[in-house]
Amino acid sequence: MSGPDPSQGTVLAPRPWLPLAVVALGIGCLLLNPWAALVVSVLGLFLLLQSQLLRLQFSADALLVWSGQQVLRRFPYSEWLGWKLFWGPVPVLFYFREQRSIHLLPVLFDATALREQLNSHVSIQP
Repeated sequence: MSGPDPSQGTVLAPRPWLPLAVVALGIGCLLLNPWAALVVSVLGLFLLLQSQLLRLQFSADALLVWSGQQVLRRFPYSEWLGWKLFWGPVPVLFYFREQRSIHLLPVLFDATALREQLNSHVSIQP
């Protein structure tokens, strides 16, 4: 395989806004506490790296998490119990629950496309 194939399902475009906001918050903390600023900025840089390395693909039967050419995780829609995007106008967290586990992910992708794909692939309403 050579990474997510768009003909096999929708691949969400990365959006760096959340990681960049976290980096900006870290820089803003610089005057208050340099160590806190460093920690927050490193977290923002880590999220920025992840937004460029990871891809979400909505296939016919599962949400796939890709890293380069490898599928890291497969989440079959049939096992989902619910999902939600937190905070309405500016979604920053994506929550979904499967039968045996709960997942909370930062929104590093196009939130509008994420919501559209969830509505069309997962029959359980948020």
